Amino acid sequence: MTTVDWSAWRRQEPAPGAEGLRERKKRLLRQRLSDTATEMFLERGFDAVRVSEIARACDVSEKTVFNHFPTKESLILDRGEATSAALRAGLAETDRSPVEATLEILAEELRTLTSWLAAQDDPRDAAARIGRFGALTRSTPSLRAYHLDMTERLVAVAAEALARRGEGARTEDGDDRPGGPPPGPVGGPEVQIAAIALVGLWSVQYRSLARHLAEGTCAPDRLHEAVTADVRRAAALLARGIDTGIDTSIDTSVACGTDTGTTSDSETGLATPAGTGRTSPRTPVHPTVQNMPR
Repeated sequence: MTTVDWSAWRRQEPAPGAEGLRERKKRLLRQRLSDTATEMFLERGFDAVRVSEIARACDVSEKTVFNHFPTKESLILDRGEATSAALRAGLAETDRSPVEATLEILAEELRTLTSWLAAQDDPRDAAARIGRFGALTRSTPSLRAYHLDMTERLVAVAAEALARRGEGARTEDGDDRPGGPPPGPVGGPEVQIAAIALVGLWSVQYRSLARHLAEGTCAPDRLHEAVTADVRRAAALLARGIDTGIDTSIDTSVACGTDTGTTSDSETGLATPAGTGRTSPRTPVHPTVQNMPR
């Protein structure tokens, strides 16, 4: 069976510089198992394919499959750990606001996807494959449940990183740097709502991608611009709360598109509360969904 290199359109961790032959074989087998499973699931449906069939198609034992993937669902939704690691590391960098750090991760994932599209002989066929992939994950109850679990774990990672960030800021007397985290412990309401909001940007990117692909926005550059614009519009609302330490007096009329006294950063598209003297760090966001889940 001919398979597509699905891993090429998802965020990848660089191979270790000192990767030996054994490690390389394991990495390539893991990729082949995932790519083969993805093709079989798309062709016949997730529930109709047995793990034993995937093993036979790759000429390995069923036990070998489970040595690489703990569950059947993880064969197709396998990038949660990479995204968690990226988010943990990004939020630990206090020279950037939490929103900007999250946007950088999303941008890289979108760049990887659009670069993959641009490299295909038939971008429209490739876009249709991505659409089928998304439809499969949305229509399969076990995949939806697995994706929800991944999302909850990502929220926990974000909450812990934000709490650590806040603890570090409080060790410096009089620290008033921009992009300060919401105060409180991991279980505190400010940290929890901030973590949920940040992780929610992945949902915005997934939905935007699906919508623009359905509308026929297949040119990689146009797709990148359209999805990035949608994500940044959502991020602008978050930045007003998270990046200023959670302003509980935020005017809810923002959601209705009325004037709330904000000034717009023309480069990043993030709103800055007027009169605060703060601006979000101008970190360029380049093309890059987690992974559209995988």
